[in-house]
Amino acid sequence: MTAGPGYCRACLAPATDADSCAECGQHRLLRHPEINELSIAHIDCDAFYAAIEKRDDPALEDKPVIIGGGRRGVVSTACYVARLYGVKSAMPMFKALKACPDAIVLKPRMSLYAEEGKRIREMMRDITPAVEPLSIDEAFLDLTGTERLHHAAPALTLLRLQRRIHEEVGITVSVGLAYNKFLAKTASDQDKPNGFFILGRGDAPGFLRRQSTRAVYGVGPVFAARLEKDGIRTLDDVLARGEKTMAERYGDGGYRLARLARGEDYRTVTPDRSRKSVSSETTFFDDIAAPAELEKRLWRQCVRVADMAKAKAVSGHVVTLKLRTAAFKIITRRRTLSKPAQLADTLFRVGRELLEKEADGRKFRLIGIGISNLVDGESDPRDLLDPDAPKRAAAERAMDKARARFGEDAVIKGRALRTSR
Repeated sequence: MTAGPGYCRACLAPATDADSCAECGQHRLLRHPEINELSIAHIDCDAFYAAIEKRDDPALEDKPVIIGGGRRGVVSTACYVARLYGVKSAMPMFKALKACPDAIVLKPRMSLYAEEGKRIREMMRDITPAVEPLSIDEAFLDLTGTERLHHAAPALTLLRLQRRIHEEVGITVSVGLAYNKFLAKTASDQDKPNGFFILGRGDAPGFLRRQSTRAVYGVGPVFAARLEKDGIRTLDDVLARGEKTMAERYGDGGYRLARLARGEDYRTVTPDRSRKSVSSETTFFDDIAAPAELEKRLWRQCVRVADMAKAKAVSGHVVTLKLRTAAFKIITRRRTLSKPAQLADTLFRVGRELLEKEADGRKFRLIGIGISNLVDGESDPRDLLDPDAPKRAAAERAMDKARARFGEDAVIKGRALRTSR
């Protein structure tokens, strides 16, 4: 290993010129010429949902675990053992089970994941207020100017955070450290799980040239296929075309890609990043027409959306119901509320009223619910036309804690929150 500044990932001692740590003797040295100069990071929890399940049930440790729904659903998360068989997130469940027939499939415990995600986010905010969540299990961090506060360079502060998450939460996270958001996110994908990868100004250009355009966040399958049809497969190919040609041929997407290929990204880490919506949907194993059964599936989606909204500390003014018929026709119905909602109880009541007008005997293969026009904070205030609303709200908050502690079986009991029409 090339000598240079760095730290031991085992004991966090400063690295010397030796190949092993002078303090603990281990060879887990993290070195980079710019390690003490970089401050933009991306942290990603490794196979988050599956990691939480394996943490809570050690018997699953070496087993292929898939978190997801029925055979007509999709994979939410696959552990690294399952990924060896080719299982990926968003893969149809029937394909995942064909690739890995011995996989253990678990239903997601969203309330628990939301609570643990919030716990990790608070740990991030302990080291910097500049935390921009991307999802329940990943975020950008800007540690610029934190050296005096933590008496350490950002890299060492991040190593300490990585260790703290492992010790207190019981899962691993991967860290990417760079000088902008694009490179930080790119870096965090390079050394998983439990990795720490650094991209500095000196090595970023050479590293990027070798990367596939498909590896760039924001380049979807359609855009990637169009690029490949034109012979553009790597960022080196993008650089060869030049910014002007890319912009003329592919518009804003081509211009953005050309800038990223040079390692240019001027976006800042924004803690109050605008969120557009929170939603959840499920595809049924068999098409459903019965209103009571549709309501049952709707309730579970309301719980998931409420869990995500609570984890993100947001509420929504608009509730949207989504249905897909057996003939694959998509139906959406919306209602704007006088005050923002976050609770599953409120979402279900509004969603059920919207569903009543559509559940006319037709068969459906999918149902979903979501909130949009988001605002920060809890909501669902007292409704003068519904005096029991505060009691149900208190009961739901209590049920959240029970589900986080005892698991999703509490969701079934939680359906008692739904009062008669």
